[in-house]
Amino acid sequence: MPKANRLKIRLDYLKNRARRLDIASVIERAKDVSAEHHKPTPIIVVDMLWSAAFRETAFQDYVDWDYAILSRAERETFMTHSISNHIAMEHDAAEHRGIFHDKIEFNAVFDEFLKRAWLDVREASVDEVREFVERAGTVIGKVPFSSAGHGVHRHLADDVTDWKVFRTQLLDDGQFLLEEVIEQHPVLAEICPGTANTTRVTTFFDGEKTHILSMAQKFGRGQASDQQTFGGFYTMLSLDGASMGRGYDSHNNVHTTHPESGVSIPDFQLPLVDTIQPFFDEVARVVPDMKYVGWDIVMSENGPVLVEGNWAAGVYENKPSVTGIRTGTRPRFQSIIGF
Repeated sequence: MPKANRLKIRLDYLKNRARRLDIASVIERAKDVSAEHHKPTPIIVVDMLWSAAFRETAFQDYVDWDYAILSRAERETFMTHSISNHIAMEHDAAEHRGIFHDKIEFNAVFDEFLKRAWLDVREASVDEVREFVERAGTVIGKVPFSSAGHGVHRHLADDVTDWKVFRTQLLDDGQFLLEEVIEQHPVLAEICPGTANTTRVTTFFDGEKTHILSMAQKFGRGQASDQQTFGGFYTMLSLDGASMGRGYDSHNNVHTTHPESGVSIPDFQLPLVDTIQPFFDEVARVVPDMKYVGWDIVMSENGPVLVEGNWAAGVYENKPSVTGIRTGTRPRFQSIIGF
């Protein structure tokens, strides 16, 4: 992309951020950072605003990546949502982004990699819905246009007494998509058997090869989703699938062990990690003009199962105050993508 266009994207992003600036929210975040890291609130506020304006650092990134305790050189090793947005806008073709917004369209395009049955309720009769749910026993209902786990629900066949009413309720709630439950690898099931614990794999396809940029392991709390809105948390993984430390979320919760199962988070090792690269070498070629994607997979006993893809990939990063590691993943992103 020409430098002029790249600059325009960044200026537009900054203007949109400025329009949405909520100074009260900034101050509240700054107070939390001040209390945690024992720095004066006014200094934190100024630093947050300066970092947002000149270092492409969203306010929540500043909080989550512990910028208050990092040097400038250390900060510049961390990915931020602003930088990630610029990459996505430059490298993900606008005409194909809709595939990644609509979960039903995504399922249709990437069907061979889902490794589970799914159903569009809008196109299914009452009997077809009943047969699908009864065959599966338990299904996951999803609102096609949603994020962060919103609109995800678990349904049990035994709980349904009237299938016509059930289908109507699904349609009224916008849960147009039903999916079979993913059978995850026993290593993941031991940690949290009630939730499909997803691995976020961020990739870049250069036209010839798929590069794994970073990986994070999310853990659920027995709910329909492992997202933070359901109490979930995550830990960054090395490229060989080893946990980089304790688990954490954006609400200052830190987990040395899983709260329910008691399994160690720092000792976690993602099984079958060697299957990830060949899996995404295929997946990334399905829509090759979408070069930069954050994929969610669940590792099964037979390898990765694709859950969804996010063209606005979001950012998962190391949290220095939790792991003791004061560097992030940006150098790898820069070396592969070139920015």
